Amino acid sequence: MKIAVIGAGAMGSIYAALMADAGHEVWAVDTWRDHVDAINAHGLQVEGASGDRTVRTVRATTRIADVGQCDLCILATKASGVGPAAQAAAPVIGPDAMVLTIQNGLGAGDRIAAHMPSGNVLLGVADGFGASMKGPGHAHHNSMKLIRIGELGGGITDRLKRVEALWQEAGFNARAFENITQLIWEKFLCNVTFSAPCTTFNVTVGELMAHSDHWQIALGAMLEAHDIACAKGVPLSFDDPVAYVTAFGAGMPNARPSMLLDHMARRASELDAINGIIPVMGREMGISTPYNDTLTAILRQREAEFEREGA
Repeated sequence: MKIAVIGAGAMGSIYAALMADAGHEVWAVDTWRDHVDAINAHGLQVEGASGDRTVRTVRATTRIADVGQCDLCILATKASGVGPAAQAAAPVIGPDAMVLTIQNGLGAGDRIAAHMPSGNVLLGVADGFGASMKGPGHAHHNSMKLIRIGELGGGITDRLKRVEALWQEAGFNARAFENITQLIWEKFLCNVTFSAPCTTFNVTVGELMAHSDHWQIALGAMLEAHDIACAKGVPLSFDDPVAYVTAFGAGMPNARPSMLLDHMARRASELDAINGIIPVMGREMGISTPYNDTLTAILRQREAEFEREGA
């Protein structure tokens, strides 16, 4: 199968390397020129949870147009990059290509649908999947629990099962789900709990939970998101959201959310697709969201400072 991975950062690099090592023709598309050049010159090096390897068959480019038509396009950009990636990919990936988007937060399907037909779009959720870049052409795979995939409109289809098998054969723990929207929302509640609060207070997940005042702010932000999920009729697999996110956080006390890592590097984050989308939905539905209003305002101010520094 010919596969394009658009957004070959830490997680995208893991996807590309393992897919190529399984025998697929894989193209890694990224804007980081040094990374692209390193892959083409020396191969894509991956170490950690999925084993240590250097994969020399990955083709890397900064231009989506170089890829040509493919069978599967994996969008592994940050949430803010999904729309531009879909717009750039639409003319070249082919009308029959499947598009699988894997991001934190909400709205990826809508961002893709603005630029291409959504009939071939699959949604993914990376659960307990951590990765980081050690340098150009070199990714570290920190952890891998589960890649969940599903049809945008729900249901189990033959093509969904084929994509599930492709990931499994490449060495990933992957599973197709009938209702991916439910799973996206369940992870989203965890993202809302830990992303902006950990970033605001510059703490790990465990440190956030150990500080009673900070933890109450985090739970307040989550409960606002939970109120919106209930108002939308999202079917959740649990009755106690506080117990659910508490158990999630207890399993990774030393973790720093990607939003915090972005701010540590003084760059913009996925704020608008996580805590920042809660006030938007709240206003649409008449639901008050003071915790997320405040957290989002604080972090947007910081990101404006990052932007001024880079100007």
